[in-house]
Amino acid sequence: MTLQAKSIPAQTVDIDLDHRSYGIHIGAGLLDAPDSYRDLPAAHSAMIVTNNTVAPLYGGRLQRALESRFRQIHTVTLPDGESHKTWESLNLIFDALLSRGCDRKTVLFALGGGVVGDMTGFAAASYMRGVPFVQVPTTLLAQVDSSVGGKTAINHPLGKNMIGAFYQPERVICDLDTLNTLPVRELSAGLAEVIKYGPIADMAFLDWIEEHMGQLMARDPGALAHAVKRSCEIKAWVVGQDERESGLRAILNFGHTFGHAIEAGMGYGAWLHGEAVGCGLVMAARLSHALGGVDAAFVERLTRLVQAAGLPIVAPVLDAHDNVGRYLALMRVDKKSEAGEIKFVVIDRPGNAVVRTAPDALVAEVIEASVHV
Repeated sequence: MTLQAKSIPAQTVDIDLDHRSYGIHIGAGLLDAPDSYRDLPAAHSAMIVTNNTVAPLYGGRLQRALESRFRQIHTVTLPDGESHKTWESLNLIFDALLSRGCDRKTVLFALGGGVVGDMTGFAAASYMRGVPFVQVPTTLLAQVDSSVGGKTAINHPLGKNMIGAFYQPERVICDLDTLNTLPVRELSAGLAEVIKYGPIADMAFLDWIEEHMGQLMARDPGALAHAVKRSCEIKAWVVGQDERESGLRAILNFGHTFGHAIEAGMGYGAWLHGEAVGCGLVMAARLSHALGGVDAAFVERLTRLVQAAGLPIVAPVLDAHDNVGRYLALMRVDKKSEAGEIKFVVIDRPGNAVVRTAPDALVAEVIEASVHV
């Protein structure tokens, strides 16, 4: 089923960061609308950064929408996939900027999913020590999470998103119509990031997700619009209080410590980011229960919801000889870790998350239980 969201009114969620504040525009038909790009910084040139999957679908449409604002519009097309979130791909952006004489006012447009958005943002933060950029996310995961909040990065073989910068976009434009072309697997991956917002901040939203999972999986326009808007509202509230993840913002990583270990251990791209996060949500819920924060019924409820979204609930074996050791080693290079001590986002009561450490033996029990479901 495809999404027909023309009747969904456009809405804006504001990120309040003083002079770095910006709006997240959510609606149908925004990609083609010149008004979506009104009041952006004035510049002679723009560069669209996209990938070889998205470019044929939406590259020309974005270029045409920008023609009234920029005299020159360049495009750089990257290879698609998490495995290409590397220095090599980042340098393709820098090569294009330099070879085409782009100056420090050039506006970059990230057209694609989370990989494109993260790399474009990192390039914008670095090129000539900072140029403006706009997020135009075309996946559910990017619309509800990665395009919002200014985290930019590339991966390192030893850890996900370990090299990057905090750098806020000028605007985020979430055109719900782009979800028409999203593969089912990518839709499910995005739902992992939607689901996480309930346990950490809004149990009423978790109730709503449970009630509307069928509509979300069927791409019902109204359901997707609400899911994107509420997810962005929660993230905007968190980021507005803690832009650089010195405290509260870490709760947005619920499920991600386990999930990032899965991604790095299996090789980037073997599982989609959202698939790893979905399984990580179940593992983090189990750890929350082991630490006394939630009951077994909560773990079962979240597990059923993750499974209903088409996401894996059984963790992969990363090392046949020392699986627990491999997980622990990978989690020790997580960005939240300090002095080799792993920190986990856990639920201390439904709707409220905290960052805690846990004994290795307890974490080992969670890992073992998760691979032998």
